[in-house]
Amino acid sequence: MENKVELLKKVNKALENVFNFVKQDGGELKIIDLTDDMVLQVELNGACRTCDMNTMTFKAGVEETILKSIPEIKSCLLYTSDAADDS
Repeated sequence: MENKVELLKKVNKALENVFNFVKQDGGELKIIDLTDDMVLQVELNGACRTCDMNTMTFKAGVEETILKSIPEIKSCLLYTSDAADDS
């Protein structure tokens, strides 16, 4: 199995189009962590934080892309931080 650093490089490469799409709408996609159990934690910020479509963006954009591109990753979780305030 590849090490965590190499897998995160693959994640960033796989998500390039999603990063650009989210950025065009005033949002930000941030990789929080890749756990030892191969669970990728992702946070949506900026305009994405309050957008009604953020779950769809996560499921159809982030999760689908990652699970198809990087089979080592078992699942993706949408990380939410109540402490962050991007408004």
